[in-house]
Amino acid sequence: MTTTVYTDGACSGNPGPGGWAWATDREHFAAGGEAHTTNQRMEIRAAYEAVKALSGRLEVVSDSTYVVNCFRDRWWEGWIRRGWKNSKKEPVANRDLWEPFIELVNSRGDVTFRWVKGHSGHPMNDFVDELAVEAGRTQSPRTSP
Repeated sequence: MTTTVYTDGACSGNPGPGGWAWATDREHFAAGGEAHTTNQRMEIRAAYEAVKALSGRLEVVSDSTYVVNCFRDRWWEGWIRRGWKNSKKEPVANRDLWEPFIELVNSRGDVTFRWVKGHSGHPMNDFVDELAVEAGRTQSPRTSP
């Protein structure tokens, strides 16, 4: 059986205070914030926290093409082959998050990624968006009971 987890990141200003969230349903979720961050970092962090927290076969659903394409299109292979440089030969942004996240996904071998259009009325994408925005605003971690 595969568990589907929805993830999202949010930022007020870019950079600015931000939040991340993941949820498998409205009763099972986690969210947190960072005082000074970017939207991209929060998108990565949301997916990374979900993969760390949930065991077993996992499908990560994100509205971030940055996160989904890294794994689905195997961008990470080129980054590593080029010494953590992107296709423009510039240092990969957010390497401090990407490196342990990629290592975890590869060591597990049971995580897949799927893109969903953000702000399009998808109930679970909207739910994690609300959690991430709230976490960024309050800077208070939150987990389901």
